Amino acid sequence: MSRIKFCGLRRKEDVALVNEIRPDYAGFILCRRFRRFAEDFKDIRPLLSPDIPAVGVFVDDGFGEIEGYLDLLDYVQLHGNESEELIERLQDCGKKVIKAFKVTSERDLENAYRSPADLVLLDSGTGTGERFDWRLIEGFGRDYILAGGLCPENAAEAVKRLHPFALDVSSGIETDRVKDGEKMRRFAAAVRLPSIQ
Repeated sequence: MSRIKFCGLRRKEDVALVNEIRPDYAGFILCRRFRRFAEDFKDIRPLLSPDIPAVGVFVDDGFGEIEGYLDLLDYVQLHGNESEELIERLQDCGKKVIKAFKVTSERDLENAYRSPADLVLLDSGTGTGERFDWRLIEGFGRDYILAGGLCPENAAEAVKRLHPFALDVSSGIETDRVKDGEKMRRFAAAVRLPSIQ
């Protein structure tokens, strides 16, 4: 069964919904340059159910900027042009690393395949909310998290067609830029239903 990652959580209400719906990962943007920056992360992190891994998302931040969050994170997600050395340094700190790759060509997939990260995330960009051409990743040879343009309406298709390790969604479960509990529930149901049919 494909797993679920809800990303872009910012409020205690978002965490309460996550605790209710039980995705497999809870993602928090910890890069200040982005609209979904979780400014109150250190206050809301203790509210997250301890059996739901917390993922901190960073974009071209150095180790010094990430280090202050490590005790509160289960995974570090790197969504920029970070080096393999940074990935390995974070792994040496005992953290699992997700490395995101923008998919536009076979070369992008080759780089993702070779990455030392624990998981790779295949996306259309950085929070664009747009879907890339899924034909590019059919038959991709390692576990991956699918992102980009996912929503309750296409989640089941993604699972049936691609069988990704996990699906990552943020804007697709929002209404007026706020996490929408109904959309979150529908997304989770869409991902989970194909696996039991």
